[in-house]
Amino acid sequence: MTASLIGYADRISVCPGDAIAFKISSAGAEKFNARLVRLVRGDPHPDGPPRQHEDLSVRFSGDFPSRVQHAHPGSYARIEAPTLKPFTSLSVEALIWPTLPADGPQAVISRRDPQSGAGFTLALTPNGMTLETGGASVGTGKKLRARTWYRVWASADPATGVLRVGQQPLKRAHAVDDEGEATATAAGLKLDAARPILIAAEEARDRPAHRCFNGKIEAPAIAGVGAWDFSRRMDSMEIEDTGPNGLHGRLVNLPTRAMKGAAWTGREREWTKAPHHYAAIHFHDDDLHDCGWADDFIFTVPRDLKSGVYGMALSCGAHRDVIPFFVRPPRGTTTAKVCYLAATFTYQVYSNFSRGAFDDAFRKRVAQWQAFPNNPDEHKDYGLSTYNHHRDGSGVAYSSRLRPLLTWRPDFLSFNDPIGSGLRHLPADTHLTGWLDRMGIDFDVVTDHDLDEEGPSLLAPYKTVLTGSHPEYHTQGTLDALQTYTETGGRLVYLGGNGFYWRVARSKKVPGAIEVRRTEGGIRTWAAEPGEYYHAFDGAYGGLWRRSDRPPNLLCGIGFSSQGTFVGDSYRRTAASRDNRHAWIFDGVKDELFGGFGFSGGGAAGFELDRLDHRLGSPLNAVVVASSEGHDRKNFVVVHEERLGFVTTITGETLEQLIRADMTYIEKPANGAVFSVGSITYCGSLPHNGFDNDVSRLTFNVVNRFGELGLSWPFPPTA
Repeated sequence: MTASLIGYADRISVCPGDAIAFKISSAGAEKFNARLVRLVRGDPHPDGPPRQHEDLSVRFSGDFPSRVQHAHPGSYARIEAPTLKPFTSLSVEALIWPTLPADGPQAVISRRDPQSGAGFTLALTPNGMTLETGGASVGTGKKLRARTWYRVWASADPATGVLRVGQQPLKRAHAVDDEGEATATAAGLKLDAARPILIAAEEARDRPAHRCFNGKIEAPAIAGVGAWDFSRRMDSMEIEDTGPNGLHGRLVNLPTRAMKGAAWTGREREWTKAPHHYAAIHFHDDDLHDCGWADDFIFTVPRDLKSGVYGMALSCGAHRDVIPFFVRPPRGTTTAKVCYLAATFTYQVYSNFSRGAFDDAFRKRVAQWQAFPNNPDEHKDYGLSTYNHHRDGSGVAYSSRLRPLLTWRPDFLSFNDPIGSGLRHLPADTHLTGWLDRMGIDFDVVTDHDLDEEGPSLLAPYKTVLTGSHPEYHTQGTLDALQTYTETGGRLVYLGGNGFYWRVARSKKVPGAIEVRRTEGGIRTWAAEPGEYYHAFDGAYGGLWRRSDRPPNLLCGIGFSSQGTFVGDSYRRTAASRDNRHAWIFDGVKDELFGGFGFSGGGAAGFELDRLDHRLGSPLNAVVVASSEGHDRKNFVVVHEERLGFVTTITGETLEQLIRADMTYIEKPANGAVFSVGSITYCGSLPHNGFDNDVSRLTFNVVNRFGELGLSWPFPPTA
């Protein structure tokens, strides 16, 4: 379903002087308006501090013609073939591994004119393989099994009018009749069409392609034309023709590469060591990479625009949208002592997560709060999240930012939270940016993407770096940069939970995309197939950083321990919080038990919790100054990787004791330090009581000292 007003930008992070292009789809009859806003607070909860989008229309505002731009999911390969001679005959073959063989016609390989119908398509149908040429066709009439490798082929000879199509399983099944060949005769075959060759789809009249294939394809070939080896150029969007014509092609909408092929034996699980075992591409009819929308306007960032979180606010009649983006300080400079590191890898991984929970009650809350109205449950044309499954049941391994990102909106509600706002990711992190604004703390913004590209030098000038609520996904580059920062005098404030957990990969050859392989353990919604644990983008082993011997504890002292429903509870101070080395953290904090309030699940410690564990690399000088309590076992479970018998046998801890968040302080070399809270819902408590509360005060104490800001607590003491 197409949204009435929606858009995206070609970039997510810009510096003053940079240009950023916005691509909009507006179904209105009148022009739409676009104006610049600074996103201070996004939470629309009626009982909290009011939502604040600072109007900067004096810096940019304009009216632009409305037009509808569509997204066209479905992955395939496209081979331009303008110099091919007309076909005098046809012989085509491929290896296929269908995942939805009972679906309607799915093209395996085609070269067909969508207007005249001339050309050919070798297609999978619910009744087996079919060859279609012009007005003639022939089919085997034998159903294919799902998730089974077949050799399929077809031929056509206009001189004799004979058409053939066949299928053969590479492994036969007892009492299953799924092998055979069919022949037919037809006059006036029209094999030739001066069109591109498509693999896994067929050209359409009203969109780039249709009849998209679901499943794996390997070694497609057309005799005398081309033979494509998918084991080559694995980290790119290119496919290579090994034949004499050099008809190399490009992939559209990012199908999954480095997939087990028909030759895979299980003896080698790293595709870089045996590429011919991974010569298959998994295509899906719901893949989406780059919507390819045309630019509607370009905004050049003013030289004097301060670093921060901004948005392009759109309006057309009753419809609204805000497209967020981040403005860094001018290149090579800083404008503040404090740096907020926006978790853009995590935002992107979760983008367009369809949770299946957008019911009538949820719609009512969204309408009442005037929150962002478009939910991924109702707009799957804009692509899925890596937390979703493809329609064929396989996990989504890629996420692209070159499409409308519905969940990446300042007032998007992820949950119908009965005791809070139900915010996650960027919207939840406006609890922090709103707090920084209210505390009078100047800050610069950089993103995960920036840090991965530029490395430790990007953070080095800052006194302190703050994370948001959930910095879960990282590359080796971002972890290396953060580790270097904390080991060379930097002070990291980790204000979230379940951070630094999963590994993601990028490729310079695939713009806008990141890749996830969900291997081995870990809290996850799908698991990678055996043998498909290595990223196509960089060849590295995927999954948890813990499985690469780099658990989160090494960086921030604590690591993911337990997960529950979206509810929060309190922290209780430890004896260490009162000694002379750490008492400053709690200056002005009134109660021993604190944080039992907030706009994320009703408490500062909730949803996903991290704890200290020296076995996993928590530094020996790490000090737990508070731990959470009160988590109901009905709502919380210990994560999979912690549910091993030796955990409780060696440490003496019960599973119940592993369900906690450890607020931890670590002194590092060169006067560096790390402060970690270990809870996703922590930042949701900052705005409670107009930001005047114990969680807010504690956080102020840490940031003020780490940043050497010399600020005073902005609220007068109460009588």
